[in-house]
Amino acid sequence: MRATDDDTPSLPEDAAALRVVLLETLAAVDTLTAERDALASRNERLQHLLLKLKRRQFGTKSEKLPEEQLLFAFEEIEATLAENAAEAGKASPTLRDNQAKRRRAGRGRLPAHLPRIEVVLAPEAISCPCCQGPLVEIGVDAAERLDVIPAQFRVVVTKRPKLACRACPGVVLQEPAPARLVEGGVPTEATVAHVLVSRYADHLPLYRQSQILARQGIELGREVLADWAGTGAMEVLPVVRRMREILLGSARLFADETTMPVLDPGRGRTKKGYAWAIARDDRPCGGADPPAVVFHYAPGRGAEHAKALLGGYRGILQCDGYAAYKALAAAEDGIALAFCWSHVRREFIELARGKNAPIAQEALKRIAGLYEVEAKLRGLSPALRRAGRQAQSGPLVEALFTWLSEELARLPGGSPTAGAIRYAINHREGLVRFLDDGRIELDNNTVERAIRPICLSRKNALFASGDDGGARWAAVASLVETCKLNGVDPQRYFTEVLTRLVNGWPKSRIDELMPWCWATAEHT
Repeated sequence: MRATDDDTPSLPEDAAALRVVLLETLAAVDTLTAERDALASRNERLQHLLLKLKRRQFGTKSEKLPEEQLLFAFEEIEATLAENAAEAGKASPTLRDNQAKRRRAGRGRLPAHLPRIEVVLAPEAISCPCCQGPLVEIGVDAAERLDVIPAQFRVVVTKRPKLACRACPGVVLQEPAPARLVEGGVPTEATVAHVLVSRYADHLPLYRQSQILARQGIELGREVLADWAGTGAMEVLPVVRRMREILLGSARLFADETTMPVLDPGRGRTKKGYAWAIARDDRPCGGADPPAVVFHYAPGRGAEHAKALLGGYRGILQCDGYAAYKALAAAEDGIALAFCWSHVRREFIELARGKNAPIAQEALKRIAGLYEVEAKLRGLSPALRRAGRQAQSGPLVEALFTWLSEELARLPGGSPTAGAIRYAINHREGLVRFLDDGRIELDNNTVERAIRPICLSRKNALFASGDDGGARWAAVASLVETCKLNGVDPQRYFTEVLTRLVNGWPKSRIDELMPWCWATAEHT
């Protein structure tokens, strides 16, 4: 310890000099007060804008900004608020201390799996400054900060010595060269995994990855990275095919589709392709099967593409009211369709934007009652969910459809409100199926959340490189998004899976390569 001296500033004894010091102090206080008020005003305006943006995030569809624009706006406003707080903290030690206390209270603990680098700051003195006796440690204050080492690329040099016998001519021993994913190329499997994850998980186009590498003095053109990405995607196809087979053996699946603009090489412009998806997530009803999603690219949206993805499936299919799913259920025995209440709700949301839409507003209020019940039942077993729905949601659903039928009889047949009501009534059988089966969810949001990254990817990459690019995206994205659902690091997963496949992983053990097999290891 170092003895501390009294650093209190001395005041002049002369009255005139003291008056000057006092006036200067008051002027400084006034300046600080004005700066504080200006910062407070700026912060108030920014907080108001932040609240408006959040309302847009969760508001009606017409009020919503694109998700990536919202995120960017949040980042910029929050960064400006932090900058203003830092500026105010420099001028006020008390405010700075309060800010530090708030950060300590809300920062939580850093993950235990991260390596710890200890830096010990011990006093220089080892003897007491008063009596010169030896000092002993009576405690320690420890503080953790998150540090980063920027992504580093390295060169792995593999040497294979040749051993020969001096006495026996022609005897040369040498270890065989290890298998490579990219034969004749320079990347390790970890490097190929990095390219795939950057492209399909972080939505970073290959030309931007090439620019990032160039900053480290690594000149690799986009076409080289494309070669690596295509080779890696081809290698993992057996895993994706097997994951689809596993999902088709599930008792319940979600299904949805969305557009994917792809390049039409023959015409030199884009055409509309479709990304179909099937997903499984039984966690809301206490199921033990791991969540997963499989994407399938198709050049169209017809029923034949739904059959190509779901052919042979037997079980509950949660979907919207699209005709392709109805045609599939009619052609395939054993498929029971459970329709999406969220789609019913959207029909009325569009109408409720008007100032005079009492029927739409009442419909939304009644549907909200169903979601309130679901919130209470989430996480319970299917049997308990079914019992709760029978007791609470059943009467609400019966009253809702009775009321809808009565309102429809009073409305002109061609009105938009009548159309929204007919959509609900025409899909009643699939909408009420959740009442008798606790495994069924109220809506199709599970697969819609899984399919959402497509929107960001197509914004950043504009389009896939033709039908083959769409199929490649579907394969890699299936594994990436399933990793996310199971809390698995995609970089680690792709590195280890590619390494195992290249080294001849047996087909009989392919189930061990599913992303959820890494979930336990990630948290141990």
